[in-house]
Amino acid sequence: MTKALYAGLDVSLEMTSICVVDAEGGMILEAKAVSDPADIGEVLTGIDGVFERVGFEAGPLSQWLYNGLTSAGLPAVCIEARHAKAAMVAMNRNKNDRNDARSLAQLIRSGWFKSVHVKSTESQEMRTLLMSREFFVNKLRDHENEIRGLLRPFGLKVGRVAVRDFEARVRELVEEHPNLELCMSALLRGRAEMQAQRAELHRALLRLTANDELCRRFMTIPGVGPVTALAFKSTIDDPGRFRRSSDVGAHLGLTPRQYQSGETDVRGRISRSGDAFTRAALFTAAHVMLTRSRQWTSIRAWGLRIAKRSSLKKAKIAVARKLAVVMHRMWRDDAPFHWGAAA
Repeated sequence: MTKALYAGLDVSLEMTSICVVDAEGGMILEAKAVSDPADIGEVLTGIDGVFERVGFEAGPLSQWLYNGLTSAGLPAVCIEARHAKAAMVAMNRNKNDRNDARSLAQLIRSGWFKSVHVKSTESQEMRTLLMSREFFVNKLRDHENEIRGLLRPFGLKVGRVAVRDFEARVRELVEEHPNLELCMSALLRGRAEMQAQRAELHRALLRLTANDELCRRFMTIPGVGPVTALAFKSTIDDPGRFRRSSDVGAHLGLTPRQYQSGETDVRGRISRSGDAFTRAALFTAAHVMLTRSRQWTSIRAWGLRIAKRSSLKKAKIAVARKLAVVMHRMWRDDAPFHWGAAA
């Protein structure tokens, strides 16, 4: 009879600790391999038996390892990091790679873990484009704030200016200060280059969403632009992994926390779990829908009623959660946005 095997992989950037156990938890193999799917697969395929699961924590190398191991015919499983950490702390007082691999192997054997969805390569590439663009957006803001801070000790205040007028205003302030002019010129050249790179990435994002039928459909919702549409698509990746559309709001951290024990039942702020970038994009879309858009939709009317009886911030969170549910349903059912659908 063929032995059922279970493997735990404690992955670091350079090396991976491997522990293989049988169905009863008996140790079969302990080894180390280079953190490469080919090297790990070579170690595992050399063992006599059939692997039921090969598990590792979610991390930076997860997608690469998952794709490589599944291509080698191994049943790879990516484990939710908090579950893995709790198991490792409970099983071993002394933390090291060998003990972590042992704990993961036993966790994989027991089945008491939550697996993490590993995104497709296409979704990961979309995500990389979004994050690269966001990097330049954030760094440009930091860059401009640094210029403002460097000029302030000299009593030179940039003040509130439009983005297009920022450089002219800075040059005007330092024109009678040669040393400051030298420094600001260098910083402004760096700013101009970052603006050019951000614009290039933004054009690529616009081309991608314009050629994607699903993103175009998402963008028929008032307030939802190319960034929100692409962020939602790249984060969800596969709509079939959610049994109910309402689960998407919880997945993105847009539902309140709850602490209930006996007669105590406390509901707190939103959990903020899941993807922070997509959650922020949906919140921005809700803000635009409620405060800037003049197009009537049942979602907007529902959100304004919440704002009237509670607060605008709570209304934005509620609308962001509703948008996540609606967008998932549009994707799953291959349906257009219904302006008058009941909210």
